[in-house]
Amino acid sequence: MKLLYPTSLSLDPKLLEGYNATLHPYDVKQPIPDDLLDAEALVTWCNTPANLKDAAARLKGLKWIQSLAAGPNDVLSAGFDPNTVTITTGSGLHDHTVAEHTLGLLLTAARKFHLMRDSQTQGKWPGNLGGPQPDKAPGTFTTLHEARILVWGFGNIAKTLTPYLRAIGAEVKGVARHAGVREGVQVYSEDQLPELLKETDALVMILPGSDSTKHALNAERLKSLPKHAWVVNVGRGTCIDEAALNSALDEGEIGGAALDVFEKEPLDESSPLYKQANVVLSPHAAGGRPRGAEGLIAENLRRFLAGQGLKNVI
Repeated sequence: MKLLYPTSLSLDPKLLEGYNATLHPYDVKQPIPDDLLDAEALVTWCNTPANLKDAAARLKGLKWIQSLAAGPNDVLSAGFDPNTVTITTGSGLHDHTVAEHTLGLLLTAARKFHLMRDSQTQGKWPGNLGGPQPDKAPGTFTTLHEARILVWGFGNIAKTLTPYLRAIGAEVKGVARHAGVREGVQVYSEDQLPELLKETDALVMILPGSDSTKHALNAERLKSLPKHAWVVNVGRGTCIDEAALNSALDEGEIGGAALDVFEKEPLDESSPLYKQANVVLSPHAAGGRPRGAEGLIAENLRRFLAGQGLKNVI
């Protein structure tokens, strides 16, 4: 069998050798070459929509797609049918990088690094941000120590993030479709959000993108947050109603937002979010570096050839 792997990522093909499969690199920005159209397996990473649509139309013998992204949205949008092609994701490959980035965004929000940087670029000394400061004044978010962090979308990334937050002294709660205790964290169902949001200093969103999560954080839920609370989104941009978020910022209904993902990317230059003082924007930079990709590909390749169930099937 032929396995196609992308040149958009520095993969070591030697780590995939030893299986009854031939390995073939391909350009994710170009149509699949004619001599590779009989491939049975396709690894995807940062493929252009045109490339994926071409692959969906012309790879007639394809049986398995290994996406290295955390979610399958781009593959499904291209027209691949999960009923005829087994699609597996890169869930787990981005846990540490996204968790680290999230921690950085939370620290920036609490310690006001963004405002210090703004003053620096203007050649100004931000004296109001230094010197004697009130410690944990009511109605403020100035430290992660004893901060109430609510993680909405409590999966693998959240499980990686939680120890970082607890090491600093934060109080962590989770929200997911099903309540329970995960990794020692109390996870609540979404019907309890109204009460949970009222007691939140920072809301971290790590929701997947789907019809059910579109604008999950809307105007009503934003109003449930305390006026000092920050919103951090490292999941999918479609999960936040950006117009409602901008209005909440204008009206001082929340303390700020740190966003790594957006409804439309790149974020349009006309977006009012660029001009909000208490907004930190990062260009979908939390992940982007799937760690251990060869290991996941090799494990699923072994299982595929053995006729066994694959990991991370959607």
